[in-house]
Amino acid sequence: MAIIMNDSNVESDFVNDINMTPLIDVMLVLLIVFIITLPVINQAVKVTLPQASAQAAKANVKDIDLSITSDGTVSWDRQPVDDSELSARIANAANVADAPAVNIYADENVRYGRVAKVLASVEAGGLTKINFVTDPVKDSK
Repeated sequence: MAIIMNDSNVESDFVNDINMTPLIDVMLVLLIVFIITLPVINQAVKVTLPQASAQAAKANVKDIDLSITSDGTVSWDRQPVDDSELSARIANAANVADAPAVNIYADENVRYGRVAKVLASVEAGGLTKINFVTDPVKDSK
């Protein structure tokens, strides 16, 4: 953009300077947009988790072992089951007077959504004692 200045002493001269006002306006708008959107994008909860070694839980004969492999296959006491059969077995186990605990053996590579669905079906079926089974931490000696 060139601005023509009409001066009585000078015929039509062009001003070769850049007009900084629109550039500053755009930069201020972008700054405001970033200030507003940055807290919305960063919604993570910063938590420092405690470090402890877990003691081995006492195994009960009545406990149910639910295994979830990395491909999402669910096994009830080492027997593969589909979702409808899983729901039926959970309902049968919940009807017992002393409901058993459910031990979840989930592969570390299984999708979180699959584990969440299995946990939701266990809870919806009426079983409330849920244990997550992990491997002990190996000493790096």
